[in-house]
Amino acid sequence: MKAVILAAGVGKRLWSVTQHRPKCLIEIGGRSLLHRYLQSLGAVGVSRADIVVGYKQELIRSAVDADSCGIRVNFLVNEQFHRGSISSLWVARAVLDDDVIIMDADVLFHREILRRLVNSAYPNALLMDESVKQTGEECMVVIEGGRVIALTKRMPLHYDYAGEGVGFLKVRAADTPHIVASLKTYVDREAWQMEYEDALSEFFKDVKVGHEKIGGLPWTEIDFIEDVERAERDVLPKL
Repeated sequence: MKAVILAAGVGKRLWSVTQHRPKCLIEIGGRSLLHRYLQSLGAVGVSRADIVVGYKQELIRSAVDADSCGIRVNFLVNEQFHRGSISSLWVARAVLDDDVIIMDADVLFHREILRRLVNSAYPNALLMDESVKQTGEECMVVIEGGRVIALTKRMPLHYDYAGEGVGFLKVRAADTPHIVASLKTYVDREAWQMEYEDALSEFFKDVKVGHEKIGGLPWTEIDFIEDVERAERDVLPKL
């Protein structure tokens, strides 16, 4: 198993905090998000990572050169990093050749969250915080009939229950072609401003994806200034 970390974006909403650095290099408690990712991956037995870079990629490369935490890292370049995240996952399609954890690069999380996904009995799985209800920006894991039917900010009319997605997806090697085919549906339409989550709609139809509940474990996605403050105040002390 390996990780694919999507770290190409600009993170404009955090401009005053990033100081013109990639968002994954924001430091929480004296360590960057990226460094925390690499440490956590090693702790749960994942020794390889493909990192999709773009904006200020030289800073990410330098950070990994300084300390990769024992992870064997390969870099993939998204030259069109100003587009939606579908473009980054599309760049990574050639390396979806093993069991893989696809990871957004902007989450501060307890290591147990990642361990729960890696050790899930489901060969394909998402993490879901069932304690969170959608109020606006949350990307939700939507369940119907015992399987994930969507990972989206736009809720369908009918479903059984839902919770916020953490931003990590486990896919077994045999099913990664379905990821690529689902993305290609939208790439062929040149829908480059999409987020990759919405481009997985066909994948969720074709492949049974389970979920692991992580409500109660500390984590936060970092999109806004207030998220950084909450990460330092509420999440960091519990890690």
